[in-house]
Amino acid sequence: MTTLFNIWRRMRENRAVMVSGGILIGIVIVAIVGPLISPHDYLQTNFDNLLQRPGTAGFHLFGTDDLGRDLFVRSMLGVQITIVVAVVASVVSLVIGVMYGAVAGYVGGRVDAIMMRFVDTLYALPFIFFVILLMVAFERNFLLIFVAIGAINWLDMARIVRGQTLSLREREFVDAARLTGVSTAAIIMRHIAPNLLGVVIVYVTLTIPQAILVESFLSFLGLGIQEPQTSLGALVDAGVNQMEGASWMLLIPAGLLATILLCFNFFGDAMRDVFDSRSER
Repeated sequence: MTTLFNIWRRMRENRAVMVSGGILIGIVIVAIVGPLISPHDYLQTNFDNLLQRPGTAGFHLFGTDDLGRDLFVRSMLGVQITIVVAVVASVVSLVIGVMYGAVAGYVGGRVDAIMMRFVDTLYALPFIFFVILLMVAFERNFLLIFVAIGAINWLDMARIVRGQTLSLREREFVDAARLTGVSTAAIIMRHIAPNLLGVVIVYVTLTIPQAILVESFLSFLGLGIQEPQTSLGALVDAGVNQMEGASWMLLIPAGLLATILLCFNFFGDAMRDVFDSRSER
């Protein structure tokens, strides 16, 4: 409880954490509540109201797209899907990366060498080639996006966790547990993993914007979220085609995407300072 209180105290004292976290929470709330109270549906088309400029006319706050669909509702849906994909993919990479890196670092020796060579082999595979293989082998669906992004992000997590575990396994409390006959799995779960919490939390906050960029890039290439669903990357792709005549179709989703990425990056950098014991005065 004392440790959690100290972490919360540091978070409150860190202006970057509070501001970036507040903006992110505000965007998420608007993204959830906005479509519920809007009179428009994200699928609703109106060919008499194509490419309307942002304003209050017809309650189209962000204007309409080239099919007359309300851009506010579609942008909020894009925020929901983009953040969900990024968070779930980061959780997937967290679970796989922590367990893989902890086992490799604690066991060490030949097992560590083989496991990390496997990671190096996956690093050598071009990401786009890997995604295209997945798309060809399986039907394109929402779940596949999680798999594709999570299958890449866990590699960095595994390397970071392995490095921290190599240091932790030499600590006195790990030696004491080993001498008392505690199994390897129990040592990893009870002693190694909890002491990786700070590093893992910080890295996850920095992994989420990376996953957002990957999802947006895939959607921009047409390999990500497909119609009638949408994401910020897909909206940016659609906006590029209308950039000259309807610049708001590009500027609004691109602005939302940039704001979310900046907030997550600021939040991650600030959380690194919060968990850095050397920063305590």
